[in-house]
Amino acid sequence: MVEEDIDEPVVETFDVNYSCLRCGTTVSHTELNRLPEIKCICGFRVFTKARPPVVKTIKAV
Repeated sequence: MVEEDIDEPVVETFDVNYSCLRCGTTVSHTELNRLPEIKCICGFRVFTKARPPVVKTIKAV
């Protein structure tokens, strides 16, 4: 029996950063998944999605 090499598609994962609404601490999505509950180090549970530093410019049509 000959095993065939099947090429698996490469899946890009983007790490999303969140910031605490109270203290402003930035936490990545992978770090939040490791914790048993979603909570900041200050104890607050509300996070906002931090925007990336790169600004996209789109040419008008």
